[in-house]
Amino acid sequence: MGTFFAELSETLAYVGELMPALLSGALVTVELFILTLLFALPLGLPFALGSNSRIAPLRWLSKTYIWLFRGTPLMLQLFFFYFFLIPLINRTTSLQIDEFATALITFSLNYAAYFAEIYRGGIESIDRGQYEAAKSLGLTKRQTMFGIILPQTVKRVLPPISNEAITLIKDTALVSVISVGELLKATRGAVNRDVNPTAYLIAALIYLFFTFLLTMLSRYLEKRYSKYDVKGD
Repeated sequence: MGTFFAELSETLAYVGELMPALLSGALVTVELFILTLLFALPLGLPFALGSNSRIAPLRWLSKTYIWLFRGTPLMLQLFFFYFFLIPLINRTTSLQIDEFATALITFSLNYAAYFAEIYRGGIESIDRGQYEAAKSLGLTKRQTMFGIILPQTVKRVLPPISNEAITLIKDTALVSVISVGELLKATRGAVNRDVNPTAYLIAALIYLFFTFLLTMLSRYLEKRYSKYDVKGD
């Protein structure tokens, strides 16, 4: 029994040593996650509207953007931006974009494409009769879209957006390949240094905690926007 408590005490002490580095990495993960959503969520909307536009160049531009970023791996996009596009920008302009900013740009553009498709599907799921009713009331297309269609769309797209958000919190681990000091990079550093896999277990628990919080937030938002449900729709 004494040996058990001694080992437990040693393990807890080691976990205590690991936590500052892992929590620092987790903070970078959360920062990248939040900033990506702040940029990607609104950026996806104009591409969703553009993909249904009657203006052919705008429609094809939007569809090409969505096809390009959804059709190639996120890690490949990270490599393209990190090793080619960003160095080119840094050399030819006064801008100096670091690894974190590179990851943020890549993630925002990538997830905006996925959100655009989600928005497009949500908009198209609204019954066409509501457009006709809005027109009969004298509402403009802008008033119809932003006052009637989009509020109902929010409720319908919340589940797939929540799924993408959960995927995003896990995808942030990919940025370790371009030396961004997020959670997985900090975890690998601890494992390589101490030859002890305990850090992987702690990292898994942290990711699960983030996923739990996102799931709870998703359920709250779905209830919050359920008031936009239309009976019989």
